[in-house]
Amino acid sequence: MNQPPTKKSIATVRARVASPCVSLCSLDIRDICVGCYRSANEICDWMVLNDDERRAVLVKAAERNRKNNPFA
Repeated sequence: MNQPPTKKSIATVRARVASPCVSLCSLDIRDICVGCYRSANEICDWMVLNDDERRAVLVKAAERNRKNNPFA
């Protein structure tokens, strides 16, 4: 039987690493989002990744941004 969430479990959910989505969702020819620079697979997997995995995705996305964004 499910128990109601505790304050600690609610805080844990809120403390998760947030999605970098900026609502400019469009994939380029390499399947990289032009808004957040995550790959299509990284976007699809985001909800099941733990925080360490999410941070690793954010690092990769930031690297892609620096390499491919002339305004970064």
